Amino acid sequence: MPRKKPSPEEIVAKLRQVDVLVSQGRPVAEAVRTIGATSFTYYRWRKEYGGLKVDQVKRLKELEKENERLRKAVSDLTLEKLILKEAASGNW
Repeated sequence: MPRKKPSPEEIVAKLRQVDVLVSQGRPVAEAVRTIGATSFTYYRWRKEYGGLKVDQVKRLKELEKENERLRKAVSDLTLEKLILKEAASGNW
């Protein structure tokens, strides 16, 4: 059965949990195993979400979605512009 991808809020909570365990003197590898992740996943999460609060993560995801939507709109408009430019020049 495939594992469910954790939400950004869950990732931030897990990162905080690892920070607490490490501050209590546990090794990082053991703390990471406690949250059910690999070391690679932990460091990737820490790189992306480290130091962020839950509301900041929500805002980051909203901005990423909006950025993706705007990029798609720009690419569609650019394609339409190129098609109209070619049609106007009579190369069809």
